Amino acid sequence: MRRKESRKGNASISPFTFLPFLLSSLLLSSLKNMNRFFAFVRKEFYHIQRDRRTVLILFGMPLVMVILFGFALTNEIKNAQIAVLDFDHGQHSQRIIDRLLSSGYFRLRQSLTSYRDIEATFRQGHVKLVVVFPPNFTNDYAHDGLAQVQLLADASEQNTAISLTNYATSIIQSYNNEQNPPNAASPLQISVEPRMVFNPDLKGAFVFVPGVMAMVLLLVSALMTSVTIAREKETGTMEVLLVSPLSQLQILFGKVLPYLLLSFLNGCIIIALGIFLLGIPLNGSLLLLLAETLLFIFLSLSLGLLISTIAETQLVAMFASLLLMLMPTIFLSGFIFPIESMPRALQFISQIIPARYFIDIVKGIMIKGVGLGYLWKETLVLVSMSALLMGISLHNLKPRLE
Repeated sequence: MRRKESRKGNASISPFTFLPFLLSSLLLSSLKNMNRFFAFVRKEFYHIQRDRRTVLILFGMPLVMVILFGFALTNEIKNAQIAVLDFDHGQHSQRIIDRLLSSGYFRLRQSLTSYRDIEATFRQGHVKLVVVFPPNFTNDYAHDGLAQVQLLADASEQNTAISLTNYATSIIQSYNNEQNPPNAASPLQISVEPRMVFNPDLKGAFVFVPGVMAMVLLLVSALMTSVTIAREKETGTMEVLLVSPLSQLQILFGKVLPYLLLSFLNGCIIIALGIFLLGIPLNGSLLLLLAETLLFIFLSLSLGLLISTIAETQLVAMFASLLLMLMPTIFLSGFIFPIESMPRALQFISQIIPARYFIDIVKGIMIKGVGLGYLWKETLVLVSMSALLMGISLHNLKPRLE
């Protein structure tokens, strides 16, 4: 009887009796797992916070890209420097000049006195457009009802030349419409004659070949140099090189020399393709062009060495190279987007972009046919940058090699 009562008593216990204990156990286990998970997440946040390079990549690169895309990515041109050749000095020519300068698109660089000054002005590289008023312009416009204005644009920068001539033509025609009374029997007319200098056929290769040349030389020279030295430091083989009979400078220049020769070969190939395949003229000295190319390659190598002294790994060197070279070359060198349309802050930053000066040098030699007498300022900037970057690089790298 006792066995039966015992069995009956056990059978009367409901399975739901253990359910609260089971749920509480599962809840406690879940809370412990969540606490471990959140602790792991906090550890990762602390790790990211201590790693300044990661924080820079996470927040610095998007910030730079937004600023560049927001302000530099525009084809609108403002404050373009122009010159005026006014043989008339009459009422209407002065009004048109004032209208052009007050539009915000143009800024007067200089006033010319003869046609011979136009070519020299364009070769200096500052003036993008020359407005020519012929003699008796005001008299022809007021009495004959027809006058002509000539627009000469520097078409070595194709998109800029087209935009400037369109702006000027629109402003002049707007002035002409204001001078015509309603329902006039013989309306006044101003004939605008645009002419493209240095690139009359408006070939896009005249613009893109110098920019692509600068970008390729930068990537091959600086990017590869910074990565290969960072690889030696990351794998620990730099110490093996130091015990060799070679001196530190021999090791350093031995790592750099192959990229110097390969980059120079790339530059020669791009020049040959531009001349023989794309039809870009070589109006200047080939020897000067090769010398300037070699100078720019040396500058790029110096920049790569500087990055290698800062970066400890190949990944960091690659990100730094892309951030410091590729994006500024595309957006801030005048390669695609006009510098005049950028905010003053970005225009100031563009002055320290080496590709900006090299692109001007290539265009000056190949398209405009100028020599060192016109390009000495750009050349001096590249020489100064090369010396400064190489000096800093050697100063930073030597303690690491000792």
